[in-house]
Amino acid sequence: TMNWNRGFALHGDCLFMVTADAHLIALDARNGSLLWDSVLADPNQNYGATAAPLIVGDRVLVGNAGGDSGTRGFLDAYQVTTGERLWRFWTIPAPGEAGSETWPRNDSWKGGGGATWTTGTYDPSLNLVYWTTGNAGPKDYDGREREGDNLYTCSLIALNPTTGKLVWHYQFTP
Repeated sequence: TMNWNRGFALHGDCLFMVTADAHLIALDARNGSLLWDSVLADPNQNYGATAAPLIVGDRVLVGNAGGDSGTRGFLDAYQVTTGERLWRFWTIPAPGEAGSETWPRNDSWKGGGGATWTTGTYDPSLNLVYWTTGNAGPKDYDGREREGDNLYTCSLIALNPTTGKLVWHYQFTP
């Protein structure tokens, strides 16, 4: 079980953090009271979160942990004031989505890894968010159960922070 936290984000008087059981919470930085609590994913399916959130305008961006445990990676954007999820980018494309052809074997994409467990960065001049993705799974060193290049694992992805749409990617290790 993940029991660590890699940091916080601050927006005005609001402090944001993720939890080991895959929640994003907002706290009043002045007194510590809970403002809202959003569930990222089901921890019973091995999802968690450990990275510091990233603030981009009125959005708080967070990723998931658990890529080595049969999860499917994602990056989310939430409204800073309400905790409403605005978009989700799956780092492992489902059948029919761009990149899904790189997961040709059975349903290997369903637990394909690609966790976004480290904090990304934002370039305001290009209005792009850059985030790295983790290894493919299961068995990151033995790809016989998941043939293909397994996009978007082991990659740097560049997303539009308003829409969550992929602008480009670079895969370091297919």
